[in-house]
Amino acid sequence: MDEGDIVTLDGVAVTSRARTWLDLGSVFGVGDLVVIADYLVSEHNRNFGPAREAMVPLDELRAYIESKSRIPGLAMCRQALGLVRVGVDSPQESLLRLMLQRAGLPEFHPNYPICDTSGYPRIWTDLGCPEFRTCVEYEGTHHLSAEQQASDHDRDFTTSSLLWHQAKINKTDMKRGEVHVVGKVSRMLKRGGWEPKA
Repeated sequence: MDEGDIVTLDGVAVTSRARTWLDLGSVFGVGDLVVIADYLVSEHNRNFGPAREAMVPLDELRAYIESKSRIPGLAMCRQALGLVRVGVDSPQESLLRLMLQRAGLPEFHPNYPICDTSGYPRIWTDLGCPEFRTCVEYEGTHHLSAEQQASDHDRDFTTSSLLWHQAKINKTDMKRGEVHVVGKVSRMLKRGGWEPKA
């Protein structure tokens, strides 16, 4: 192994996060590798909650992978790296984004701010497409609590007031499959002026 492949943790030598991700390239497919890398590179500094720092900054992960050659799984990691995005908060958000991308929908950006007329971020969407003022929210089980539902109601009202079109996706939608999910998001994109290619 090369320098940068090994780190010391509590006095024990272990593979670095970047090296571990590279090693997983010989085990997992592209989708799973993207989910893992999205987690590693995720960082944000929103106007609420604590800031999040990347475990491995995306530029650092790219440089590390580009420095390697003739390692099992390297080609798979390089393919996945092109699909990795900064700012993702959950594996389901990664899977949802990849699903929309596979379907040929416009690019959705993780943790995208919807701003008011003064430029202040009022809402941070899970996935946002500013070109067509469309956002997608993945709603996990924590959205079922009364407190969270009240918060979501306010978020939905603000999103609509700022003239954005919102698609909510949950576990049941994902189980119903790609056609169903893409159909829901496509309907909101069309409201924003998007026209599918013939």
